[in-house]
Amino acid sequence: MKYFPTIENIKKAAINIQQVVDVTPLSSSLRLSKQYEASISLKREDLQSVRSYKIRGAFNKISSLSAEERAKGVVCASAGNHAQGVAYACKHLGIKGTIYMPAVTPKQKVEQTKLFGESWVTIVLEGDTFDDSYKAAKEYCESQNKSFIHPFDDPKIIEGQGTVGLEILNQTKKPIDYIFVPVGGGGLASGLIGVLKSMSPNTKIIGVEPEGAPSMKTSIDNTINTELKNIDKFVDGAAVKRVGDYTFAICKDNLHKMVTVAEGKVCQTILDLYNRDAIVVEPAGALTIAALDIFADELKGKNVVCIISGSNNDIARTAEIKERALLFGKLKHYFIVRFPQRPGALKEFVAEILGPSDDITHFEYSKKSNKENAPAVVGIELKSPSDLEPLVKRMKENNFFGEYLNDKPDLFQYLV
Repeated sequence: MKYFPTIENIKKAAINIQQVVDVTPLSSSLRLSKQYEASISLKREDLQSVRSYKIRGAFNKISSLSAEERAKGVVCASAGNHAQGVAYACKHLGIKGTIYMPAVTPKQKVEQTKLFGESWVTIVLEGDTFDDSYKAAKEYCESQNKSFIHPFDDPKIIEGQGTVGLEILNQTKKPIDYIFVPVGGGGLASGLIGVLKSMSPNTKIIGVEPEGAPSMKTSIDNTINTELKNIDKFVDGAAVKRVGDYTFAICKDNLHKMVTVAEGKVCQTILDLYNRDAIVVEPAGALTIAALDIFADELKGKNVVCIISGSNNDIARTAEIKERALLFGKLKHYFIVRFPQRPGALKEFVAEILGPSDDITHFEYSKKSNKENAPAVVGIELKSPSDLEPLVKRMKENNFFGEYLNDKPDLFQYLV
């Protein structure tokens, strides 16, 4: 598809959206700069008016509609952040909107969408993934002859997102060596490319997406836009089965590298940002920082920018985030423990099998009616990954070991 975002159109978008968009800070990170021996700054789109950059593209697109198109209303599909941007734009411009969101969208994002759109928007929860919602939204949109506001694959959307790049260049006096950008459908990365290719061509742009939804990386590797059959929906702001045709064409030739990071690593990054920097981010917002260590050697002495794309996280997800982080860090382990049929076996397990810093965090008998002879599913949190091998050895030597569940995903999902 023959389209590339021009710097002229991105500058027009910047003027167009300034009535609703905040110029977000570009803040130096002392912790990350020290850790990677580089100058690392964070573009804080988590502090945007709707707590993500998505308002930029949404407002730029909707405000470009004709009076006739506005009167008919708009439709969009979104995992959450684009929905909030569309809702905000609809209310500001006085346009009716119908917003389709996956049924699994965090409640916090649904409530925020209602808050920003008020009576101007109707929310429809449909399907398990963005792609399910997208299909339903497109069918409704065509049947009602309304305008569809695509979350990423639209020139006006791409140009609106590109204004993030303009701000970054205006906020730093030093040449930027690397910019890390989160990739879901590719709209932000494509807009950023439009700016940097014109104004900072030596900057290396690194795209980052979740390991469980590598739609852009897979497409680039295959040299054709490829739809994934299954994805991990945890990083909901960046979990799509298929990237856009416009965005793929732009990104495949202009990203320096496209990498993925494990969801568990994203979770640990979320916890680190909260505990050490007092920054609240959603999973997609942590992608760029989670990828830094992949390039640790390259970054030394360089000027680096990480885009934090959003902060629309639901506190109800905290337990899952901590769990995934511990599993990724090899600190949380699940076993089927077969207690020997002898008196005091459970007491022996706690006193003699567990190490001094091991902690039982999950315990459930598999048979409620015959606990004395039943195996149990036991979750154990360790202080160090190196504590696992001696723990397993003690369990086997004393006939407690049944099965290790962490490396049996089907059994793990069923039992835990």
